[in-house]
Amino acid sequence: MAEHSEHTREHGIEFGTLPADLDDESYPLTHERLLSQYGNYEIGLPDSDVPLHEILPPETEQEYEEPESVRQTILTLVGADAVGREGYSDRGGYTADADGSTEAESF
Repeated sequence: MAEHSEHTREHGIEFGTLPADLDDESYPLTHERLLSQYGNYEIGLPDSDVPLHEILPPETEQEYEEPESVRQTILTLVGADAVGREGYSDRGGYTADADGSTEAESF
């Protein structure tokens, strides 16, 4: 996967240069223009980089009023794909045994 600045990562998604480029765009922005201009931008997920055109549906009449609305659409459509290991937490606390019971971790 490509390396990106930590400032472009949110909720497990690496946006790369897309946010800065969208800030320079004219709004409202049609979905068609978004895909034609930015569809090949790589969005970093935990297991792979995916082009934006594979995340967004190809045909919709949606218009984006600001860069934030594009970002929110991406976050919504990626959903659980951006989550690393489901059920994993590095916060400590309780762990579930194979039988489902929980027990406090000892450090």
